[in-house]
Amino acid sequence: MTDRICSVGLTGGLASGKSTVADLLRKRGVPVLDADAIVHGLYDAGGEGVALVADIFGDGVLKPDQSVDRKALAARVLGDAEALESLNRAIHPVVRDEIGRWLGAIEQPIAVVEAALLVETGSWKTYDLLMVVKCTREQQLERALARGVSELRARALLGAQAAIDKKIALANVVVDNSGGLEQLESELKRAWAEVVERCGLRRE
Repeated sequence: MTDRICSVGLTGGLASGKSTVADLLRKRGVPVLDADAIVHGLYDAGGEGVALVADIFGDGVLKPDQSVDRKALAARVLGDAEALESLNRAIHPVVRDEIGRWLGAIEQPIAVVEAALLVETGSWKTYDLLMVVKCTREQQLERALARGVSELRARALLGAQAAIDKKIALANVVVDNSGGLEQLESELKRAWAEVVERCGLRRE
């Protein structure tokens, strides 16, 4: 995305632990941007994404305050590949612009952008490195249920995402989150050392 810093896209599957990894990186002092937070802002009343979403799906996915009803929108696109593709085509260019502005303001050598759909949207190609957090599908389902997601919805979300094997095949660095938090911290230490090394090689 920029020649000045090494940009790292961080992704994974449903309940794989990418947000936990993002939080651990922040504690290390690494600049991390949550792309979902950008989308939330776009969907708030007055946000740039509200009109884009309404143009595709109509006012039925808007709340009375003219913000996007995220649950209604999710229900509309879940299981409908064409609708999801239309949404991504409209929203992701705006998100990428916001990410580009954020990266342009970073003064540290490495910055991370956490996003759920990097592989699904092809956005992973715009980053210098792709970091993927993985665990087993059974663990994804178990962790999603523990968060209060219904089994029906969790299975639907898993079905809508690219298979973790596909993400791993594209990854430059993989973080295994199939153990506990202590194990994850150790695994991330190893993985981040690999990121730093790869970013260093990129500059040579």
